[in-house]
Amino acid sequence: MKRRVFQILGTIIPNTHFQAFAGKILYQGPLKGFCIPVFNCYACPLAIFSCPIGVIQHFAIIRTIPFYTLGIIGMTGATIGRMSCGWFCPFGFMQDMMYKIRSFKIRIPKVFGYFKYVSFVGVAVIIPFLTGEPWFSKLCPLGTLEAGIPLAIASSEIRSLLGGFFILKLVILGVFLFLFVVSRRPFCVTTCPLGAIYSLFNRVSLVRLEADQELCHDCGICEKVCPTELKIPEELDSLNCIRCLDCWKECPQGAIKLNTWSIGQSLSLIERIRDVILPLTKGGD
Repeated sequence: MKRRVFQILGTIIPNTHFQAFAGKILYQGPLKGFCIPVFNCYACPLAIFSCPIGVIQHFAIIRTIPFYTLGIIGMTGATIGRMSCGWFCPFGFMQDMMYKIRSFKIRIPKVFGYFKYVSFVGVAVIIPFLTGEPWFSKLCPLGTLEAGIPLAIASSEIRSLLGGFFILKLVILGVFLFLFVVSRRPFCVTTCPLGAIYSLFNRVSLVRLEADQELCHDCGICEKVCPTELKIPEELDSLNCIRCLDCWKECPQGAIKLNTWSIGQSLSLIERIRDVILPLTKGGD
């Protein structure tokens, strides 16, 4: 099945609180107690699940370890790496669609890819821990798009509270919307804290990509179709690979292979994860 179908489903399913259109602005039901393994704003009027980054910030503020959320992220990363970024993320889908708009195009320098780790460790964890405020959510362009603007439109009370900080949020959103048109996946490559976490699993996940150098003819097709502009096959499964599988599908020589670990390797990884998590769980108790 085409990736676009999964991206559409990944956008619609977490955002099905259609009662918001009838005036019930925010869903506060039991599903909000669960987080999904993709980037989606908790405060979006249509959202029915929590955002994992929002949950991590909340627990950083109350200075507690979010074992459940880290377990969801860890299982997702250990299984498919950053594939959720390429197949299910609503913000990733938006970036893919906006890049199709005709315009001049630019290439983001590789060095900016490391900023997403600053975004996660600094803005989403350390700063909330020190200040007691969810600063990544305050500045998040997706939050502004999905929650800030709709809530301001829906509520005169909220509009009366808006000031210079909301203008700053709109400017950040505007910069990213411009970058979405002229560059490939700029938020995913440079800023996404959830992508930063998943990227660490790319080389050890159960599902991964490999290249057969003997079959490769250096035609460059794989690099042209890569949404994060990786130099393939050298950078297969690198930190910025979102496992979209476009290179695998488009390679005319079949040089890109989609592989999974053996049962023995999988069990070994599960045991290693268990050995790390169990002591933390006991400590939390």
